[in-house]
Amino acid sequence: MLAQNNYLSVGEPQKAAGKRNAAVEVKIPCSVQPGFHVNSHTPSEDYLIPLNLTWTSTGALQRGQVIYPKPEMEKYEFADKPLSVLTGKFDVVASFKVAPNAPAGPGAAVGKLRYQACSDRACYPPKTVEITVPYQVQ
Repeated sequence: MLAQNNYLSVGEPQKAAGKRNAAVEVKIPCSVQPGFHVNSHTPSEDYLIPLNLTWTSTGALQRGQVIYPKPEMEKYEFADKPLSVLTGKFDVVASFKVAPNAPAGPGAAVGKLRYQACSDRACYPPKTVEITVPYQVQ
């Protein structure tokens, strides 16, 4: 069996740049291996673990809304009804506001993307990937 980290790969987030009090958005590119899916942010069953992005430190950025992609409803052998899932390539979009008293210069916001990958036959234990978003306060 492959290590679960191989089921979902996270690309390099774009760099956030903005002036104090500015709203900035960052796309975090994700890709699920063919033949697998991850549960959406709003899974259709209570026992499924949602895709969830949380921030552990954001530096000069104030955390805002996280926008998850629109899920697909798919039917799998192991479930009685269709499940809310993500497949292929998608972006998770993180919104921030640059703090009013932010010092000019570079920094990084650090977070964790938790997910559960499944094939059409089984789900695997949840995994967490660390996300680092570089930013520049202008």
